[in-house]
Amino acid sequence: MRLAGTIFTNVTKMLDFYSQFNPSPLSIKQFIDFGLNACERKSYLFLRKELPVRLANIMKEIALLPENLLRMPSVGLVNQWYERSFEEIIQFEKMEPEPTVLTQFCQRLVHIRNRHADVVQTMAQGVLELKESHEVDTGTENSIQYFLDRFYMSRISIRMLINQHTLLFGEQLGAKQASLNGIGNGGRHIGSIDPACDIAAVVRDAYENARFLCDRYYLASPELELLQNGVPSGRPMPVVYVPSHLYHMLFELFKNAMRAVMESHEGSPPPIQVNLVLGREDVSVKMSDRGGGIPRSVTDLLFKYMYSTAPQPSKSDSHTVPLAGYGYGLPISRLYARYFHGDLVLMSCEGYGTDAVIYLKALSNEANELLPIFNRTSSKFYRPVPQIADWSGSLNTATISQCKNKDKNKDNMSPSVSHTL
Repeated sequence: MRLAGTIFTNVTKMLDFYSQFNPSPLSIKQFIDFGLNACERKSYLFLRKELPVRLANIMKEIALLPENLLRMPSVGLVNQWYERSFEEIIQFEKMEPEPTVLTQFCQRLVHIRNRHADVVQTMAQGVLELKESHEVDTGTENSIQYFLDRFYMSRISIRMLINQHTLLFGEQLGAKQASLNGIGNGGRHIGSIDPACDIAAVVRDAYENARFLCDRYYLASPELELLQNGVPSGRPMPVVYVPSHLYHMLFELFKNAMRAVMESHEGSPPPIQVNLVLGREDVSVKMSDRGGGIPRSVTDLLFKYMYSTAPQPSKSDSHTVPLAGYGYGLPISRLYARYFHGDLVLMSCEGYGTDAVIYLKALSNEANELLPIFNRTSSKFYRPVPQIADWSGSLNTATISQCKNKDKNKDNMSPSVSHTL
């Protein structure tokens, strides 16, 4: 018992230590440049410091959650996963990058990634447990919304770092040289990044998979009308990006669009139009459907984790892919878009249809990670704040967060240069 207590104390001290540092945001260009000249030793030395910082920053925020939510079994399970992963990573803190250590580190990262595979669903289940057992007031709901945006963004960033290292150096895809020579891994990928990601191909892939689900549910599905700059085109549109991130966003949008179209039209459903536009600053992917649209009063709610227009999935559905479920698809898709400083916005005409636009940075050196940062002021964002009703009350959490970015001492998601470790 005394030994266990000593280990817990040491981990707590390390958690306090690493949470003092800001995460170091990277750009897609930095990921690419490192991957082209990949050095496993350098990656190891960076990750053995950076991963504990990112884990510690978000673990400190987990501790600030409302007590009722922390008591939920599923939230406790997620907390245990993070504590275990943090403890396993800091074991490498003073190990020299010898070949055996590098192999152990890569294997440990794969193990951690697998452990956290169900974090989104498990945390969502924890929120459901809270809703079913307690009254959730507006202040608590706002705190949960604020936390989940940051928690899931942190998870995206941690998985990105782990995937880059394991794809470049892990044995499951061959050695580094095989990856760089285009053997396996899609031929040209650098880790999980495709330097010539064909947006049109990802659109078609996401459409076909969503269409498969739609056909199962409705026995029919809308066709795809793919445009580039407003005109039909079969040409590829390459951009430096993470194909899996783009696919995640598109698959979610196609599912929503198809469901809306099929439920608002009998007989022959109108097509879903996707227009790809390459600008100087942004690559825009605009998806337009004629699914009846969304009332303005509902549009903002679609990005809230505690709101869903679809029936909640049962635990027995955990191994299936429902056309709709927890209601986390849109908010997490928006986080994927914002992760590299893009965005996802909805514009709807009630009674007609909805436009969804994904914005990606056109230049890889401007596509920086957007990371949550923990500091001493963080606790105030988890306390209920009195709501002032006036015409300017539309300032939401995201807007307030943008204002806070002007003060580097405030708690935010910031692309700024971090403290030196």
